[in-house]
Amino acid sequence: MINKYVVRQPIKDVNNQILGYEILYDAEKDSLYNPSSDYAAADSISGFLAQNNEKIFNEKITFMNFTSNLLFKNTPMIFSRRNLVIQIEDNVIMHPLSMTLIQKFRKVGYQFAINDFQFAPRYFGLMEYIDYIRLNFKDGHKSSLSNIVKMGKGFQKTCIAYGIDTKEKYDMAVEMGVDYFQGSYVAGILTTKAHKADYLQSNFFQLVVEITKDEPDVTAIEEIISRDASLSYALLKMVNSAYFAQRKRTSSIRQALVTVGLGQLKQWIYLLSFNQNEDPSASEEILKVSFLRANFCAELWEYTKDMPIAKSEAYLMGMFSTLGNLMNAPLTDIMKEIPVADEVKAALLYHEGKCGLLYDLVLSYEKADWKYITECAQQLGIPTHVIAQIYFDCVDDVNVIWESLLNPYEKDDLLGEAIEESAGISQVGLNKLQKSM
Repeated sequence: MINKYVVRQPIKDVNNQILGYEILYDAEKDSLYNPSSDYAAADSISGFLAQNNEKIFNEKITFMNFTSNLLFKNTPMIFSRRNLVIQIEDNVIMHPLSMTLIQKFRKVGYQFAINDFQFAPRYFGLMEYIDYIRLNFKDGHKSSLSNIVKMGKGFQKTCIAYGIDTKEKYDMAVEMGVDYFQGSYVAGILTTKAHKADYLQSNFFQLVVEITKDEPDVTAIEEIISRDASLSYALLKMVNSAYFAQRKRTSSIRQALVTVGLGQLKQWIYLLSFNQNEDPSASEEILKVSFLRANFCAELWEYTKDMPIAKSEAYLMGMFSTLGNLMNAPLTDIMKEIPVADEVKAALLYHEGKCGLLYDLVLSYEKADWKYITECAQQLGIPTHVIAQIYFDCVDDVNVIWESLLNPYEKDDLLGEAIEESAGISQVGLNKLQKSM
């Protein structure tokens, strides 16, 4: 365990597509960010990250700050050069051996980013080795930030605005022509999935309502899924995935429901929301955020005291937090129709009660609001030293399950026929559906 908060914060473009993540730490002292950090503290954090290497470096680029001390110790070598971007600040650039250090890591394939670029010769001397220029929109002045962006564009460097904590700062960065954005405001932006039909009438929403009942009706669930081609395809694709690794191919909706089980279907119901007419990357982002919040809420619940809801309800609270984005409708209207505990509704809508504290802790962790994380954890009785490990374990769980559920156990040309038989759709419609998945 590590007595620090460690979180990855997304870096997105103007279309809300994720470039990668920056690893953030809660303390200005005793961290990889601070050149005056003692070796023990820096080693503690780098050791924690090394232990969670595979959980952090999945398929996206990861940005991490390194001091000159850590560069001399070859700490970046612990991590994958394909996905790591080494961030450096003025304390590294001013070091007499900075050029030697940067060239050494550059030769073996690492990329570099400069934090808080300055118009000084020592910065321009490094430009041929730098891939990203990061601009501090939390403290920087508009005119100087704009000049840096123009200079960066002239050198064909990718510009990242960080410290974007308000819409005004986001709009200002967009106006300047910044390539990517990062901050608490950006972390809170989720893609909205538009549905053609009114969400109350959609088969997916009716399925959510049915599956969250105290005693779900299997026949009703089968009927809802069977009349919808997308739901049928998604369920059969999931049940025939590597996660379940069945020897015999599942070819009917009823058989699929028996294999998955209503408990797991309730957990993974968002996977059935995949729509053939939507951007897959946008769908992936909102679904992964949903599952991560759900897992994080459920695992943190284990450390709470006197919570008025069960662990399974904590999971649903995290998952349903994005339902407004998923259905493209006000969450207040949606929650009127969903049969979940009143405490869960109060938490999601009004941030009230102990459930509201748990939900706020999860949201605060996404935004790296260290002070409020500590306040929530203390009120809930959660030891602060376990949170970082729980978080990255949940990140890993989501990625592992995501990959195994979406990858087929074996190729099967008969899957389309099974879907057509179960859902009663035409061959023309089936062909369109298969091409879009």
